[in-house]
Amino acid sequence: MPANVESMLFIREAPWHGLGQSVEQALHSGDALRLAGLDWTVNQKPIQTFDNINITGYKANIRESDNRVLGVVTDRYKVVQNHEAFAFTDELLGEGVRYETAGSLQNGKKVWLLAKLPENYIISGDRISPYLVFSNSHDGSGSIKVAITPIRVVCQNTLNLALRSAKRMWGTIHTGDIKSKLEEAKKTLLLAQSYMDKLGTEIDQLHRIKLPDHKIMEYIDLLLPMPDNASRTQEKNIQQLRSDMKMRYFEAPDLSHVGKNGYRFINAVSDFATHAKPLRETTSYKENLFLKTIEGNPLIDKAHEILLASA
Repeated sequence: MPANVESMLFIREAPWHGLGQSVEQALHSGDALRLAGLDWTVNQKPIQTFDNINITGYKANIRESDNRVLGVVTDRYKVVQNHEAFAFTDELLGEGVRYETAGSLQNGKKVWLLAKLPENYIISGDRISPYLVFSNSHDGSGSIKVAITPIRVVCQNTLNLALRSAKRMWGTIHTGDIKSKLEEAKKTLLLAQSYMDKLGTEIDQLHRIKLPDHKIMEYIDLLLPMPDNASRTQEKNIQQLRSDMKMRYFEAPDLSHVGKNGYRFINAVSDFATHAKPLRETTSYKENLFLKTIEGNPLIDKAHEILLASA
């Protein structure tokens, strides 16, 4: 159970590990903020040496609720409070927005929220729900990031493909006029409809890429290459991972109605990337997996590139 997760809200079933406050349905922002343990603010205070000399150009970001130092930042750094993140999403998505998960990582250094967009899409017979993910850091290590993440509902696989024709993520650093930057983010994210339309076109194209079994084996070997001069243990581990991915392509019940094509393959890779446990589970594994929901998963994107090159 990773210690990186400090507090968390989740709907019905914990998506990671069982920590957090479970509720039966998605919530309004006020309740989500409180139940996720995010109802605290960050203050900025000057930094001094032991002999009380001010260190110019830097401030400490301090959580007001427990005086925990979250990070040291420059004077130019502008704090985006947790309640401002929820207010931004409320305004962006409009009346009736509901939050399905939110939480705090690394003792408050990083926070996130995830809200389901009101539309559902039926693409090539699959129900796909788009979600908005807002990620923020209070330690100066990262930017404000907002992304659209489509989820294939039947199996909860992420389909956040990097499309050349549509943007799914916006980000900005914590300096300058944050309010105007968030206004600009709204313009970008209101193009979610465009991304979903382009995703539908992409999925139709993936359906048309027919794949014989030997191609699947070849592509899996490309995605999970065997290192040069691999040890016996490394070879065993790679073969185990390859077998896992093959099983997700050939035997997954949710793909039984899908032909042997690119869409089936991208879902098998997504299932592997989203749900398979690593051979060695580090304390930051869960956090890194969630961050890939925002940034995009390199393994899924690589599979997508392979398929497009073969089309």
